[in-house]
Order: sequence, then structure tokens, then C-alpha cells
Amino acid sequence: MPRIKRIRKVSNPPAVKGFKPYGPEVSGKVAAPVILLYEEYEALRLCDYDMYTHDQASELMNVSRPTYSRIYASVRQKLATAFVEGRPITIEGGKVYFDSDWYNCGTCNCNFNNPEKDIIIKNCPLCGSKNIQEYDSEISGELTSESSCDDICVCPQCGLEQKHRHGQPCNNMICPTCNIVMRRKGRKFRKNTKPIQ
Repeated sequence: MPRIKRIRKVSNPPAVKGFKPYGPEVSGKVAAPVILLYEEYEALRLCDYDMYTHDQASELMNVSRPTYSRIYASVRQKLATAFVEGRPITIEGGKVYFDSDWYNCGTCNCNFNNPEKDIIIKNCPLCGSKNIQEYDSEISGELTSESSCDDICVCPQCGLEQKHRHGQPCNNMICPTCNIVMRRKGRKFRKNTKPIQ
């Protein structure tokens, strides 16, 4: 049985949700995105942007040094895959927590935190807008980084793929084309599945 994964601490959320390649070679292609987890983004930010050592970064993320090294190696491998294969990068998911409450302003699109827990945030400190919301509160659920197909539901009849909605099993989703129960991509299933009546 695998060990329970320790929740990783993220000090700063990413400023963007991902990146897309551009150029004549990729203009017509629709490639599956490379999924970067929030903890992988944080490991890259701490080591390559803020220039911390692996020891310092592991302490900041509240993980062991070997765990940090595995996260860091994983993010570098994913970035290399995205660059070489011309695939988009999506930053989402992971088993993380923020060191304080973070918010996003819908007007100026800035991210800001609230280190003072007893003070309620009512407006953006940059532009003063009241159009604010908590930053991606759904990322506290655990998502594994082993395979990007873990986040895809597929129809066993026609092969239609849809992004998996976390918290909703794939077998609760029905294919809109052929009315068949969807399955998680990468799992074995029978081809002669009967339609839902």
C-alpha cells in the first residue's frame, strides 16, 4: 500500500493557468496538454526563479528533501516534453495548501493574499474593485501526476473524450453521441456496452 502523500505548501499561486505553443508547425494540431501540478510549479519557482537550494525549498514546501527532488525532476521532465513535442501546458491540481488565503480580482486580474486571518477582504488592494473571489478553491483535492489520461473520460463505443470532472465518477457520465456510460481513459472496458435506456 502506498504511503499517504503529505500536503505540499504553496506560497504563491501561478500568475497564469498555462501556456500554449504557437507557430506554423502547431497551428493545425490539437495535442493533449502537459499537466503541471501546483506543487510542481512551486518547486520550479522556488529553485529556478527565487534561487533557493533544494534544502531551503523543501523546508518552504513542508516536504522532505528527497520528495522535493522528485517533484523538481518531474516538473523539468514535463517542461521538456512540452517544449520538444510542442504541447500546451496547463497548471492545475495537486495535493497542496496555500500559506494564507489568496484572492483574484476580476477587474485587474491580480492575485493577492490575506495573511491577516481576522480581517475580511472586501476589495482589491491594487484597483479597489469589489469584484474579487477566492483563488481556485477546488485544488485541495488530490490529483496524481502519473498520467494525464487520469483526467479524461472516454466513451467505449465511439471513443469520444471529455475532461474528467473531479468528484464525479466517469461511470456517472453519459456519452452525448451514443448514450453509453463513460469510462476512465486507460482502463480496460468491453466494446459491446449497451446504451442507457
